[in-house]
Formats: sequence, structure tokens, C-alpha cells
Amino acid sequence: MRLPAIALSAILALSPLGAVAATWTLDKSHTHIGFEVSHLGFSTTNGMFSDFDAEITFDPENIEATSVSFTIDAASVNTFWPARDEHVKTKDFLNVGEHADITFVSTTVTQTGDNTADVTGDLTILGVTKPVTFAATLNKIGPNPFNPDVTVAGFDLTGEIDRTEFGMGFGAPAIGAVIPVSISLEMSPAS
Repeated sequence: MRLPAIALSAILALSPLGAVAATWTLDKSHTHIGFEVSHLGFSTTNGMFSDFDAEITFDPENIEATSVSFTIDAASVNTFWPARDEHVKTKDFLNVGEHADITFVSTTVTQTGDNTADVTGDLTILGVTKPVTFAATLNKIGPNPFNPDVTVAGFDLTGEIDRTEFGMGFGAPAIGAVIPVSISLEMSPAS
């Protein structure tokens, strides 16, 4: 994401390493992993995962040097209806008893515009691994207004997952097979 000169200058001034790929830390309190599922065509059920972690290497001057891996605790699924959540955790869907984690490991990051990139990687659900691509948009990068010594980068990512490709066919297509996924995150250089 070729950053505007002012933002890039701020980053370089704040970074003791300059423009070098470095480890960044996910701000979990300002990160959201959400999804939508069509319910019989009548409505859309929204859900999220509340327990996750990431390892991120990021160079704001060379976005294609970025790498990211996410691990999501499948049992942390929340669709805001406890009985439905319990069903989603069963063998019909996430089978959390046998497959505790959902993982994503990037393989390539391709810049598509000044503030956009495609993040492609291997997504593993239910022990099945498939390539998926998320479209990433840089929202803002710069010093935290409450602590100017800390640089923050914020991104939104969107994509779609066909759950049937991972062996999760229960109720499809009446219960949506193609699941829109959205991730909003903040991160800062590791201290």
C-alpha cells in the first residue's frame, strides 16, 4: 500500500528500524472477526469469534513483504443465540471437539492500489486446507493520538468462504453455503 508521503514520513520517524519488515502486535481489543450466514433466504444471521491471536510481520514501505497467520478458537463462535451457538459447535458445523482451531496462514500479499492489497493464504477448517483471498484496505496509519510514541495501523479485510468446500455441508444451500467474512483490526509495532 503505497502510503501518502506524510504518513510514510511519520512511520519512518517513529520506527527505530526504519522501513524494515518487523513484527507487529495485534490489538485484540480493537479487532473483530465477523461473518454472515443466510438463513433460508429470509434473514441474515451475524456471528463472530471472540478468541483469536495473530503473528504479523509488516513493512509499510513494502506491503508485499507482509505475512500474517491467524489462529481462531472455533469454540469462541458467537451468533448471539446460545442454543444456535451450541449447534454450530457440533459435528454439523465446526465440530470443535475434534477441530479446536481455525487457522489462516498467508502465502502472498499483492498490492492492488495505494491503500489496498489482496492477502492470499491457506485457510484450515475441520482439518481441510483451501486457498482463500481477502481484500485488505488500509484505513489509517500513524501515531496514536493518546500516545504519540505508539504507531497504529488499522485495516479492514473482506472475503468469502464456501463452507461446503471444508466438509461443512449441513443444511446447505438453505443455510448459506457461501459465508461473507469481515475482519477489522488494529496493530502496532512489537515493543
